[in-house]
Amino acid sequence: MTQSAAALPGNLDLYLHVRVLIALILGLSVTRLVSGIAGLVQHPGRYPIWPVHLAWVAWALLNVVTFWWFEFRLNQIQHWTYGLYFFVCVYASMYYFLSVLLFPQDLDDYQGYEDYFLSRRRWFFGFAALTEALDVVDTWIKGEAHLRSLGLDYLVAISAFILLSAIAARTRNPKFHLLFALGAVAYEISFAVRHFGTLD
Repeated sequence: MTQSAAALPGNLDLYLHVRVLIALILGLSVTRLVSGIAGLVQHPGRYPIWPVHLAWVAWALLNVVTFWWFEFRLNQIQHWTYGLYFFVCVYASMYYFLSVLLFPQDLDDYQGYEDYFLSRRRWFFGFAALTEALDVVDTWIKGEAHLRSLGLDYLVAISAFILLSAIAARTRNPKFHLLFALGAVAYEISFAVRHFGTLD
């Protein structure tokens, strides 16, 4: 028996069923984000664009793609329960909710993306912080060894992100928001390169 085959859970059909549902949810997230970006390209003058908003769009897209990539490690879970299945569905759904918050149906009630984003910052950063907290649980579910392999900086970064999200939810300071967004994108790229180059 190969190593990959040995890693597959006892109930392979259930595992594949869960993967399909995760793929559907994350696919909707990617579609929303990419469609939103395409809309900005198609109608650049319709609503004023804000670099901070674009940075968070990039962060969300990176997170969704990375999440989809490393959720393959769920194949190491031997026994699935409804609670675990429900948790994974909720976790994946957080990304869709963030995607919808970044690109609403319309901005008719706002002066542009800066006005919209700042008016909904408590919702966005609240759910962003919750998503990062759920990531720790998701990582732990894959095994304590996997959690330890990410190093102490992983937990420090998550804690810092949650703290900065709490500040971002309260302040409208554009410089703080820009630095936070750019830092989040930079860390996401660094983390993906360091830890998820392969799934071996």
